[in-house]
Formats: sequence, structure tokens, C-alpha cells
Amino acid sequence: MVRIFVLDYYGEYRMQEAEIFGISAAWVIANLWSLAIAILVLSVGWVISNLVSRYITGFLAGRLRQNATVAPLAGQVVRYGILFVTIIVVLGQFGVQTASILAVLGAAGLAIALALQGTLANIAAGIMLVFLRPFNSGDYIDADGIVGTVVEIGLFATQLRTIDGLYLFAPNSKLSNAKIINYSRENHRIVEVRFNVPRSADLDRIRAEVANAVSTEYSDTAAKPDVWLDTLGDSTMTLVARIPVRSGDWWQARSVVQERLKVVLERNNNFAPPAASSV
Repeated sequence: MVRIFVLDYYGEYRMQEAEIFGISAAWVIANLWSLAIAILVLSVGWVISNLVSRYITGFLAGRLRQNATVAPLAGQVVRYGILFVTIIVVLGQFGVQTASILAVLGAAGLAIALALQGTLANIAAGIMLVFLRPFNSGDYIDADGIVGTVVEIGLFATQLRTIDGLYLFAPNSKLSNAKIINYSRENHRIVEVRFNVPRSADLDRIRAEVANAVSTEYSDTAAKPDVWLDTLGDSTMTLVARIPVRSGDWWQARSVVQERLKVVLERNNNFAPPAASSV
């Protein structure tokens, strides 16, 4: 009896499988034309979304040369919008009503929103970064340890390049919640160098020679260096030389200023006064 039952069971299973396969084959044959159109629409929509996205990105990048940050994000939004419309059109080929599609998408969107809260937070953060503009493409930033030059602000994350030439991919939510230091926002930055001289040294002479030495080609002609007394010790005093330089040249200027200050200090024997001669 058991063997008969098993045979009958598997026989019934095979029959159901054949019926399902027959229904699927019949459905494919009946909707072959709709399937062909759907595949064509999907392919065309995919190509058009990429082409339009690139065109929008290039167009906005050319028009918004001072703020090219918006261009990549706008291109991505347009691309996903075209793909969404394409999917709606494809579903319409199979008789699905638009109202039903929107209702299903609304319910699915709510479920997806709950499941992908982190991803949606990145999207919202990316939009806020574009509108608030704490940094733009090409800026060198430090966002609580995320350090590098901004390459592109995307819909989900921001791409950066570190000072070592490494690729850095940072979620937008991390950046929007961080304390951001933008080293490129201002046109000029200050190069500051500290050095010690004997307490008995002539301050007026030090200021004249050091100020002349730290003036570099990386500063505007109107920029004037400052030499201040910072701390006064028992036998030495610490001075600070400060000179504004162009932000993009800060690293080179800092090296040049330190080299020239070293030469001045060595040439003047660290500005130590001559020893009193004994008679």
C-alpha cells in the first residue's frame, strides 16, 4: 500500500508540474508580443536614462563652474526617475493598472523605507549637503577623521581622494553629522612657524629680517607677514611668524617658509648677541 501511495503521490506531483509548465508556456506564448515590447522598452529606457544623466551632468557642470557639486547628484536623480517611469510603462504592457501600480509601490515603498532607513538617511543627507554646501567638489576637508579632496557628492555617498592618492568612499550621513573643516573654502590660509631666540636678542632686528625672509611668491603682494612674541622664558623667548598664503599653495608655502627661516636663523647665529669681550 505504501509503495502504491508513493507512486500515486509522485504521479500526481508530476501531473501538477506538467500542468504548471503548460500554463506557463501558454502564458508566454499568449504574451510573447508584450514580452518583446517590455524587453525593448526596458533596454531603451536603460540607455536613455544613462544618456540623459550624462548630458544633464555635463550641461550643469559647464553652466555651474563655480558649483559643480550639484551636477552629479542631479544626473543621478534624473536617471532613477527615467528608470521608474520605464518600469511603470513595462507593467502597463501586461494590463496592470496605473492606480494599482502606485498603490503597490506605495505599500512597498513604506516597507522598503522601514527596512532601508540607513540608505534613505544617506539620500536625505546628500540632498542637504548639496543645498547647505559645507564643501564643493575639489575642496580638501576633514570631517571627524574623513580626510581628503572631494571628488563627487553622490546620491548615497561622497567620493574623496586622500593626500596619498587613495580612493575614499564615505556615506553621506557620516559627513552630514560630522564637524567639517574645509581647508579650501577661504582664498587664503595662514602659515605659522614658531622659533626660539635668546631673551637678550634684538626684537626689532628679528622682526625685520624674519619678515623679509618669510615673504614668498605664494602670497599676494599686499600680504604682510607678522612676527609676534609668544612666550617669554628665563633665557629664551618664543616668537611666531605668520604669513597669509593662497589656500591651494599652503603645503608648498609652509615648506618654503620653514626653509628660509632656518637659513636666517643660522646666518644670524640664532640672533644671539655677541659675547662681551674680556679686557
